[in-house]
Amino acid sequence: MGVINFDIEIPSPIPPAKMFKAGVLDADNLAHKMMPDAIKSVETLEGDGALEPSNLPLLAKVRSQHKFVKQRVDAIDKENFTYSYTIIEGDVLTNTFESISYHIKIVASPDGGSICKTRSIYTTKGDAHISEDEIKAGKEKASQIIKAIEAYLLANPDYC
Repeated sequence: MGVINFDIEIPSPIPPAKMFKAGVLDADNLAHKMMPDAIKSVETLEGDGALEPSNLPLLAKVRSQHKFVKQRVDAIDKENFTYSYTIIEGDVLTNTFESISYHIKIVASPDGGSICKTRSIYTTKGDAHISEDEIKAGKEKASQIIKAIEAYLLANPDYC
C-alpha cells in the first residue's frame, strides 16, 4: 500500500463564509445547479445527513461518470471553514485505490476573496502507481469544482 499526497490552492473572489456554505454545507443540494452533470442523487446511509461534528454522515452519491461513490465525512469545522471526507467505496476507486481523502480549508485572501486549499490523499492498493497525468487530472477536477461554485455564486449574488 502506498500513499500519494498532493496539494492545490485555488484563489476565488468569493469570501470564505459564502464559499464554505455553498461548496460544503449546501453542496449536495446545489450540485444540480452548479454542475448538473456532477451528482445525480445523494442518499444518507448513516446519520441524518446534517454536516455537524457530532453527526458525521456516511453518504452515497450517484455521479454521472461513476455508478456511485460512498463517502464518509471525517470532520467539519464551520467556524474555521475546514472539511474532511474520505471516499471509501465506489467505482471511482477502481482496482487502484483503497481510499481517497480530501482535506479542505478555505481561508481569506488579502483582496476580500478566499483561497481554497485542498490536500488530496490517495491510498493505493498493493504497489499500484498513480501517473503524473492522473495527478494533473485530479488537480484540474478540483479546480473545475471550485470555479463552478464561484460561477454559481457570482450569477446568484443573493444566495446566502
